[in-house]
Amino acid sequence: MIKIHHLEDSRSQRILWLLEELGLDYEVIRYERDPQTRLAPDALRAIHPLGKSPVLEEGDVIVAETGAIIEYVIDTHGAGRLKPAAGTAEQRAWTYWMHYAEGSAMPPLLMKLVFQMLPQNANPLVRPMVKAITSKAENGFIDPRLKEHIEFWESSLAPTGWFAGSDFTAADLIMSFPLEAAASRSDAGQYPNISGFLTRIHERPAYKRALERGGPYAYA
Repeated sequence: MIKIHHLEDSRSQRILWLLEELGLDYEVIRYERDPQTRLAPDALRAIHPLGKSPVLEEGDVIVAETGAIIEYVIDTHGAGRLKPAAGTAEQRAWTYWMHYAEGSAMPPLLMKLVFQMLPQNANPLVRPMVKAITSKAENGFIDPRLKEHIEFWESSLAPTGWFAGSDFTAADLIMSFPLEAAASRSDAGQYPNISGFLTRIHERPAYKRALERGGPYAYA
């Protein structure tokens, strides 16, 4: 039995979605965030030293990192599904997006989230100063970088509506979180190709089943 160590309201939701797309049996082991810090509990460190989610456990196999878990599941249980044929342009695109999603797309989104939270957590006496500094960083650096990525996604989706060929693949699954997060923190949802992509994935039965298993999901 596959076990997924799943942190509430987190990127590990994509792994549940993957398993639902493939029709695999799995067990969800839930972890709650600290209500103050919103960090994962120390209990996750018993599974993996960094104490992060998601983590997949299958027998004596432990796999961390979303992209690595997706590749493990597809290689082990996919039977050719959700990945283009080897040696094709679509497969090369698939590999690119699998690495890009966390390596390039998420850093500016995480920076934006952190800079938006700083004034909220600051002492009221210094909050105006913190807000002025964070706003300057957002407007001068973070938002322009994020806009570059958003426009890149919009143009990449234009040919087929998917990231790696004419069909839905795991590349779309892993890219879902950056697009969902960007739509919640910026105007990304107003771009027609991005909006269409989000509508299509949210309508997938496996996506809906994963939400039922994983619980509330706010693209944090």
